[in-house]
Amino acid sequence: RAALDRATVLLSMTKGGKRIDSVWGSGGGQQSVKHLVKEIDMLLKEYLLSGDVLEAERCLQELEVPHFHHELVYEAIVLVLEATGEKTFKMILDLLKTLLRSSVITVDQMKRGYERVYCEIPDINLDVPHSYSVLERFVEECFQAGIISKPLRDLCPSR
Repeated sequence: RAALDRATVLLSMTKGGKRIDSVWGSGGGQQSVKHLVKEIDMLLKEYLLSGDVLEAERCLQELEVPHFHHELVYEAIVLVLEATGEKTFKMILDLLKTLLRSSVITVDQMKRGYERVYCEIPDINLDVPHSYSVLERFVEECFQAGIISKPLRDLCPSR
């Protein structure tokens, strides 16, 4: 009862014109998965065009779905696998490094994103030849950059 009373007080307060929604979030989890995937896809494509890591970080936080950040990790790695040049490889590496260091993406969400790619790599490889070798190289670079742990690196499937 005390927790409910406290929550009621906090929700009714205003602080500088902003409600406590900015702390607890308001509706991020109410969005459909399809919509969130689309937003993350647009966020990544915009980042690859602009190169603005801080803007990508802000957009991800505005989605208010920290439990779904593994989707960004998954989609980002798939973009690396599908890309033909080094630019996407380096940009996604920088993005993941920044998001992890700023704690926008947690270690657990990072791990879940990588594990999803590991599970899907046989299917991805059907559409993207050489995806295994690109994935191995990307995973090694991420390990060297401190983005992933050694056990997660060692789980990376190889051909």
